[in-house]
Amino acid sequence: MRYYSLIAALGLFGLVSCNGDSAPNDPEVPTKGDSATADDAEPQSDSQPQAPDGSKPSDAATVAAPPKLLDTNDVTAGWISLFDGQSLFGWKANDNPDAGGVNWRIEDGVIVADESEKPGLLLTSVRFSDYELQVDYRLESGGNSGVFLRSVPTPENPAVDCYELNMCNTHPEFPTGSIVGRKKVVLDDAGGDETAPEGKWHRFHVRVEGNQIVVTLDGRIILDFIDDSENQREIGFIGLQQNEGKIEFSNVALRPLGTMPLNDGKTLAGWREVPESKSEFKPDEDTIQLTGGPGFLETEKTWADFVLQFEVHPNAKNINSGVFFRAAKGTAENPSNGYELQICNSFANGNRAQPNDYKGGFGTGGIMHRAPARYIVADDMQWATMTLVADGPRFSTWVNGYPTAHWIDDRKPNDNPRKGQRLKAGHLSLQGHDDESDVDFRSLRILPVNGDTASDDSPTDE
Repeated sequence: MRYYSLIAALGLFGLVSCNGDSAPNDPEVPTKGDSATADDAEPQSDSQPQAPDGSKPSDAATVAAPPKLLDTNDVTAGWISLFDGQSLFGWKANDNPDAGGVNWRIEDGVIVADESEKPGLLLTSVRFSDYELQVDYRLESGGNSGVFLRSVPTPENPAVDCYELNMCNTHPEFPTGSIVGRKKVVLDDAGGDETAPEGKWHRFHVRVEGNQIVVTLDGRIILDFIDDSENQREIGFIGLQQNEGKIEFSNVALRPLGTMPLNDGKTLAGWREVPESKSEFKPDEDTIQLTGGPGFLETEKTWADFVLQFEVHPNAKNINSGVFFRAAKGTAENPSNGYELQICNSFANGNRAQPNDYKGGFGTGGIMHRAPARYIVADDMQWATMTLVADGPRFSTWVNGYPTAHWIDDRKPNDNPRKGQRLKAGHLSLQGHDDESDVDFRSLRILPVNGDTASDDSPTDE
């Protein structure tokens, strides 16, 4: 899998890292970046725009330099970066380093931890169900670490609460590549103690789909596990573990599996225009063309928790559009009562870290009125790939594979997301913002998530 800096993506200079699902024996790590800790990953801001209901939008980790982006082909294939190479944005420790927890931090562009009084996890902000996961790691000699799959926030029994992909060559029962408490790697088949020499960089590629987990280490399949137990996990957080010794993680990326198309490429089957819409919607091959407005085209079906991916192409400068989700059925009086994933590539003062679309700015990838995009990755008159994960009250977004916004809706429940928290299913809706609207959507696809309820499996957020 290739990574580019944003400047490189714009054609000024080139490749930063390595290529393909299989890695060389000693994978490259990202270029040197600023250090950060779990405590300062999401600094507070005193100048956030205010939402109409008076709530304060979420803060975002500062983007210190042009971000490192995935290769365009990988992005189009659905890959997203879980680690931006600069900060711990999109991650949350399940313990407190001041109370003996793990000292997670960024050094030279990699996630590092080496001290704790007890094992701890660095967890993704949202849960995932079926996916491919790539992660590079380096474990010091005698160390013990792991990658937790479909995990609860604080797992107590790995045979029940998660799938723990172990990293520990000296573990007597479940050596590196094993699923702790569930499936042991047979060392003779996997290559003996040379499976993953400690002190060197290695790459795990893991496919988690249904009740099957396939583990590839440095390009070689070492484990194929079918979980036919009563303790199957359908969904959960991804967690990076520090147990003993120094551990480093890099190039953490994920691709959702099992997404289903939302448009057939020929008609608007499965969609309907909201009454009195002034926008025009036309199907053209794999594309839905939207012009004029205001207006909305909404799905006939509804979803609550899901992964949504699509490509969008604004056909002029400063186009404003959006995708509404968990929305009530649109009417002439209330056409768009939902959460909104914003689409607008405007930024101020030549600074892509300053969205400039509405009352201080939310920008492409932002959750309108709630969480500004921390960096405008996309450009007008070019295709961009967007990803949205809606997981109970938690929402995370990516633009061109780059983690862009995260927000937790802790408001009181309300059927109208404009006024409060809505967890139940709602429609998706493509927005024509005004009479200047001119935007194309294509390759819309969704993965419904029907695992544990969010309230039963939510981390504590301070």
